[in-house]
Amino acid sequence: MTGVPRAGLLRSAARAAGTVWRAAPFHVTGYLAVTLVGAATPVALAWLTKAVLDGVAGGHTDGLLWLAVAVAVVGTAAATATHAGQYLRAEVDRRAAMRTKDELFAAVSRAPGLARFENPAFLDRLRLAQQSARNPGRLVDTALSAARSALTLAGFLASLAVINAAFAAIVVASAVPAVLIELRLSRQRVTMMWRIGPAERREMFYAHLMATVDAAKEIRLFDLGGFLRGRMLAELRTANRERRRMDRREFAVQASLAGISAAVAGAGLVWAIVAAADGRIGVGDVSMFVAAVAGVQSALNVLVSAGVMAYEQLLVFGHHVEVVTAGDDLPVARPGRALPPLRRGIELRDVWFRYGPDLPWVLQGVNLVLPHGQTVALVGHNGAGKSTLVKLLCRFYDPTRGTIRWDGVDIREIAPEELRKRIAAVFQDFVAYELTAAENIAVGDLTAEPDRVEQAARDAGIHSVLSALPTGYATMLSRGFTAEPAEDGDDPATGVLLSGGQWQRLALARAFLRQDRDLMILDEPSSGLDPDAEYEAHQRLRRLRAGRTGILISHRLGAVRDADRIVVLADGRVSEDGTHPVLLANGAAYARLFTRQAAGYRDEVSA
Repeated sequence: MTGVPRAGLLRSAARAAGTVWRAAPFHVTGYLAVTLVGAATPVALAWLTKAVLDGVAGGHTDGLLWLAVAVAVVGTAAATATHAGQYLRAEVDRRAAMRTKDELFAAVSRAPGLARFENPAFLDRLRLAQQSARNPGRLVDTALSAARSALTLAGFLASLAVINAAFAAIVVASAVPAVLIELRLSRQRVTMMWRIGPAERREMFYAHLMATVDAAKEIRLFDLGGFLRGRMLAELRTANRERRRMDRREFAVQASLAGISAAVAGAGLVWAIVAAADGRIGVGDVSMFVAAVAGVQSALNVLVSAGVMAYEQLLVFGHHVEVVTAGDDLPVARPGRALPPLRRGIELRDVWFRYGPDLPWVLQGVNLVLPHGQTVALVGHNGAGKSTLVKLLCRFYDPTRGTIRWDGVDIREIAPEELRKRIAAVFQDFVAYELTAAENIAVGDLTAEPDRVEQAARDAGIHSVLSALPTGYATMLSRGFTAEPAEDGDDPATGVLLSGGQWQRLALARAFLRQDRDLMILDEPSSGLDPDAEYEAHQRLRRLRAGRTGILISHRLGAVRDADRIVVLADGRVSEDGTHPVLLANGAAYARLFTRQAAGYRDEVSA
């Protein structure tokens, strides 16, 4: 982070400029126009003031009225340009922020795999990218501020050179060290921002944890508030310690630079007073000299600050560029092979997988066939590789070694989005969206009409619950957000929270919405249901998966006994494969697990 190639800065600058221009071309043009006006008016006012003072000192009052009018006109133009610039800058910021944020999250959503979201370095980069996306128009504002200061500087320097060329050169020379030092400080600040990124993310995590209803029960029951608050403050202190060190360094440097500027300006003022006393310059010249020195130093300060700020913003914006220009995290065939309806089945050939080169193997040489029209149940201890196998089938990751074939076609030759259109799934860690009830089902297929959404709810056994909500399917399933305000001005309706089992049924409804897909994945689909609801759900799911290719994962072995085949995974390998009666007769791991579970139920019934 300390050494950023010039090509990287130029790429960031070009990307930022192009994004802002496409977002608000007319507003940027207007902002540029008022910037030019704002740059010219200080110099014009200084010259007009000189003319007025010279006229008064020399007794030439004939043209003073017109000079006063000119001063008023220029002053009005300066004020108007200032207010117009404020509006245009705000509008450019709003439009550019919207476009940049859309661009950022479009790129994030395009990533076909999951690996980046499990990479801390990427998450730190994404946080900085989001930070830069909040106000990309600031780069334009900084650039135009620098341009305005450069024009003002040129005008005042020329004016100063007319009076004393040597002193003009001294003023410029005194600013060179400031530019170099400020650029170094800017690099150090951006490096510091990268260094404290993990601490800031952890601080936000602890803060979010204490403010979310999902964790509120455990935090209060276990009295974790003080513990989490302490962790949050510790991370904040770590970040603040780095910021404080950087701020002190900047203060010491900038105070020294300000002292140098004041000494130069003081020396110039002494010269102007002595020269005026000797009659070498007039009163108007003194006024012009003082205004020019102040204007040159002010413009130089703004120019240096703007340049340094632009440099820092480009370094941060570089994270945005890195995210939006990053290639796919999985090799994607474009265009991919056509994917006909599944006819023969899906085959895993010698599949090995691990989440990183220095991490243990999760799957080790798995060979497995999912025949078309049959349901294969996966069972095994936690960590056996069942959920990882599902991730590979959905192509969230690619096998480290081996292949997965869809009717003989390697799924790496198929565009991920086309593959996933053929899959329906209920994941163990399904999402409870803070949306309306209808939207929570419709996320399974955004093209579904309301009648299909309602039918999916009926199939999942949740229709009666949803229709009885205060506003039916339009009820917000959240306490954190409310529905839109009512048309009559009343307060918006308060959202409703569902129970865990009801959310599980809602997740099942999403799968029913996609019941025409080729592959049905059911990962612990009834883990949150009571016995009656579980029995009913499995009866419905049995009808749903009849004649379809499916995978069923469950630790409740009574729910998988009617699968066409049962595959036992142990330590990432297939240890058993057969029907329920065959595996029971084998007397191996499956028989032992099933017998142990069944014995628990028999003991309860006997008791």
